[in-house]
Amino acid sequence: MAETVHAENASEEAVQTPQHDRAAITAKARELYRGLSLAPMVRASTTPLRALALNYGADFVYTEELVDRAIIETIRVANKEMGTIDYIKDPAKLSKKAKKKLEAQNNRPCLIMRIDPTLEANKLVCQLGTGEPELALKAAKHVCRDVSAIDVNMGCPKKFSVSGGMGSALLSDPERAVKIIATLKREIMLPISCKIRLLKDVEETVAFIEKMLEAGADALAIHARRVGHDATRKADWQTLQEVMAVVQPKYPNFPFLINGDFYDRQERNEIMKNTNAQGILLARPALYNMSTFLPIGQPLVDKTRLVQEYLRLVIRYDMHYKNTKYILCEMMSNRRTPVERVPTMPIQFPGGQTIGNTCDCHDLESLCRLWNVNYSDTLKSVRDTTASSLSGGTTSMPAGEHKYEDSYFLNGTADRVVVELKDVDESTAETCRLICTDEPNPKRAKVENGG
Repeated sequence: MAETVHAENASEEAVQTPQHDRAAITAKARELYRGLSLAPMVRASTTPLRALALNYGADFVYTEELVDRAIIETIRVANKEMGTIDYIKDPAKLSKKAKKKLEAQNNRPCLIMRIDPTLEANKLVCQLGTGEPELALKAAKHVCRDVSAIDVNMGCPKKFSVSGGMGSALLSDPERAVKIIATLKREIMLPISCKIRLLKDVEETVAFIEKMLEAGADALAIHARRVGHDATRKADWQTLQEVMAVVQPKYPNFPFLINGDFYDRQERNEIMKNTNAQGILLARPALYNMSTFLPIGQPLVDKTRLVQEYLRLVIRYDMHYKNTKYILCEMMSNRRTPVERVPTMPIQFPGGQTIGNTCDCHDLESLCRLWNVNYSDTLKSVRDTTASSLSGGTTSMPAGEHKYEDSYFLNGTADRVVVELKDVDESTAETCRLICTDEPNPKRAKVENGG
């Protein structure tokens, strides 16, 4: 039986008084925030993808951005059969319309977050989407017993985030950002970090970073793009390095992390050396090939094998097929890749799998069949190893920012990755045009985070 713990008393043992040991937390932050991490990505950084990243050598991982109110309104469930900790929407707090929908789905609980405490122990950063110190604190108190650190999203430029004063909206409101960090720092016995974007220039970026450090941030990640900087354009490594050249010598032991277009492992190592960054966050490079977490000396793994391993983890963690299909399509797409890199990043599968026939699948068994994964055998293996009686599909999808339609990937135009072709040489442009005509073209997702 699963043990249910309600929000109001779920995390008392994990929250300390203001006198708790800050030196120990600082030391924990320096140990946690280093090396390579799977970046926080809405809809993508769920349990199976985090597990795949850890299996391939990620040093730590982030959850997707979780909105504070959504977390506050969950029930914590110790899922003993599956060996996970689940945060599901509290049915008592659902609207009448949501309750009817839940009944139509055979009362399958709406899963907000699932954690594997064995695999993710001391490696999981929970990222909050928040715009208010009070809500941030309530959400952090609710989950802090099960995670290694709390991160505040200050970089997501998408409507669902900024409309609530969250994400990149905080970059233009440093006073509120300071209050959020200071409140969490004062009350939560975990490392507190934030993930930002570049601001207008080096001076503004450095000023914002210093305010976050003064407020008490234990680590900080910088995405080498500004708000409005499209993912098909190269990340601004030059400005990133200029920012790091200022802050890193001034705070030499502080965990600064960097993020943005680190597809090539050699380039990645060089920029870490040049900036003295403690770590790198990988988003789209990890979706393209999760074995990018392997050391340079080891060859990258075949993409079909990675998809198959991911599907087995989906079955293991009983994730919804729609979320699975979204991530598979991201793995098969270069729609958010800088144009210059597209010719060196083929999207080809010997089994004939395409975004089109992946989108034609409407359950997990069909996806497994398409990718030559034995659904029944994998499900049986999960039951045998976890003592679980799950039959698959026992949770429903959260609403809001998690929703997506297949048209996100199918209804693009022939220029899907050629938005900036005027900025590249003609041979590269022609290669991009040829790649773009291979199959239906994906549109840009309405929600994204990380890079």
